[in-house]
Amino acid sequence: MKKIGFIGLGTMGAPMAANLLKQGYEVSVYNRTTAKCEPLAALGAAIAATPGEAASGADTVITMVSDDASIAAVYEGPDGLLAGLKPGTAVIDCSTISPALVKRLAGLVGDLRGVFLDAPVTGSSPAAIDGSLVFMVGGKGDVLAKEMDIFECLGKKVLHMGENGTGAVAKLAHNTIVGINNLALAEGFSIAAKSGLPADRFLELVQLGSAGSKAAELKGRKIIEHDFTNQFSLALMLKDLKLASSLTDGASIPSPMLNLAKSLFQAGQTEGFGDEDLSSVVKIYEAWIGQKIGDRSN
Repeated sequence: MKKIGFIGLGTMGAPMAANLLKQGYEVSVYNRTTAKCEPLAALGAAIAATPGEAASGADTVITMVSDDASIAAVYEGPDGLLAGLKPGTAVIDCSTISPALVKRLAGLVGDLRGVFLDAPVTGSSPAAIDGSLVFMVGGKGDVLAKEMDIFECLGKKVLHMGENGTGAVAKLAHNTIVGINNLALAEGFSIAAKSGLPADRFLELVQLGSAGSKAAELKGRKIIEHDFTNQFSLALMLKDLKLASSLTDGASIPSPMLNLAKSLFQAGQTEGFGDEDLSSVVKIYEAWIGQKIGDRSN
């Protein structure tokens, strides 16, 4: 089986690496916070001291890092991934980063005679844990075909979007909808709560009616129960909306709903909700209406 270097063991990366180990792949892991490597070591992973060490000797390197600055450091730093890359290695970046950076990294990997796929995911931590992620992939089709065993271990669906950078564009367009949908859910809940409707019954209506969505399915109960344990953080949602806004600005694409969503998630970040689940943006609405969703004492 392939030797894999896995870099980035956060909310998504750690369970992805664990699934590869459980399927028998030989995995070397790296994370800036070394303690996050230890549960993977217990499953059989080797712990690399640097990204370059994780990449050296690997047939495939997977990166899952939070933002443009961090991913650039992982690839281009003094002990970065590129320093350890051998010719013929496939590099799969599952981060959500700017399309411009994706294209630059693809070029740098290509200069070292490697191959590159941008393959961001949809599906938050539960999907990473149970191996049901959906990948949107940019890059050459023949490269994707050779890496399908890895994608099938980690996800339920792989969608080839086109050349390098198209996976990143697809993810930003997708997460624009995610952000807007979650605000729509919060706003609808606020109308219902302020008018005295029972939150449970209202959520049932939403799920049965035309307003039904993944947002309602995944976040409705979290909102009612005020359970904002992190599946996908508000801070990362805001980061993605900022990247999407930069993309639309550069392409002269009108995006009024995106810009409003960015402003509201920014308000949530300013209020200190960044490390909570993105559904915590509902607390902005709760402050406006003066009560919690699900609280019928008001």
